[in-house]
Amino acid sequence: MSKVESLATASPSPQYLAWLQRQRRGHLFVRATQVAILVVFLVLWEVLPKALIVNPVLTSYPSALWPTFVSLLKSTPQQASILTHTWATVLATILGFTGAMVLGTAVAAALWWSNTLYKVLDPYLVVANAMPKTAFVPIFYIWLGATMSIYGMSLAISVFITILMIYSGFQGIDPNKIKLAQTFGATKGQILTKVVLPGSVPTLVAALKVNAGLSLVGVVVGEFQSANVGLGYLIQYGSQIFKMNIVMTGITILAIVSSLMYLAISWLEAAVMRRR
Repeated sequence: MSKVESLATASPSPQYLAWLQRQRRGHLFVRATQVAILVVFLVLWEVLPKALIVNPVLTSYPSALWPTFVSLLKSTPQQASILTHTWATVLATILGFTGAMVLGTAVAAALWWSNTLYKVLDPYLVVANAMPKTAFVPIFYIWLGATMSIYGMSLAISVFITILMIYSGFQGIDPNKIKLAQTFGATKGQILTKVVLPGSVPTLVAALKVNAGLSLVGVVVGEFQSANVGLGYLIQYGSQIFKMNIVMTGITILAIVSSLMYLAISWLEAAVMRRR
């Protein structure tokens, strides 16, 4: 057997195995802590209202959520099924953050392309990002109507931070890589597509994570104002008739939707990073 083959088939060192074991223990500790926090929260949520330490009218109980969910599965002439409400919110969120990513990336690319354009628009983008978007809900309702105002809110809340994040990622590209591409005669468009965009993949993924939450917030806020379907509408309806079971069920489904979106983006991030 050659020396190279001997090195290739050598067993891992004790130090490496000990490091792997520490990594596994750390991972298990994090997961166990996360589960423990969730369990403690649910137990306190169940026990404190039933012990009348917290007013049960204001908080409901975790054990009441499943029966409420089952009852809301049935649609009536006055109320749609909770699955219909959930789908309406999820669809609007997906469309909102997809639009924010496409528009945000395009505007960030234009700002990178023209430094003059960036200097002109920078203060407006900062101010627009800092403004409380909920103030625009009535305006969007008047301008766009009941349905489109929800998409407008989702886009307005997420697009400006997307532009700023992605542009910052573009500016963070190693200038030596750009100079090397210019040395080989690359055009500005080729530099953008072959150097800047691929080098900004981590920033794009981070923007996706931020957008998922912000778009969902925008959709729910829009549904509070104008919708007759969606989880935001359902939560608003439950609060108006003082049925906290409905409110807490809607909030719980929103938490599940947020978690699933986060997991999907994390899976996408892992897949992209493996290819890199």
